[in-house]
Amino acid sequence: MATTGVFNGTNLLVKVIGAGGTLATIGHTTSCTMSLSHDLPEATTKDSSGYAEYISGVRGGTISFEGLVAYDDSANAEEIIGYVTGRTKVDWSFGTSATGDTVYEGEGFISSIEVSAEMESPVSFSGEITITGAISSSTN
Repeated sequence: MATTGVFNGTNLLVKVIGAGGTLATIGHTTSCTMSLSHDLPEATTKDSSGYAEYISGVRGGTISFEGLVAYDDSANAEEIIGYVTGRTKVDWSFGTSATGDTVYEGEGFISSIEVSAEMESPVSFSGEITITGAISSSTN
């Protein structure tokens, strides 16, 4: 059954894998964000009656994530670093695992990954996927 009402952010997952493989949840994430953009080139002319006009341009987006490092996760910081060093295009999904919920999917490249370690604190990581190509949506 699809999620109803306001729901807990813990239920939103980012999954990633090298193109063609099986998607796996990026392990121990603490936050994730999908940001989409739509370029709107100005098309104002003398015929615009003094109002700005725009046309639809290029669309794009990013998915960012943060979490705690656990090398035994199926999609972990070490694996994600390998996607960067290998210049590997990845498949991704962004959504919940609840039946009936919308899930967004596409391809992209890991554009950044950072691993941080403070004394007496868990090792953390953060990264970003730059989306390439079209985004599709489906339901679980």
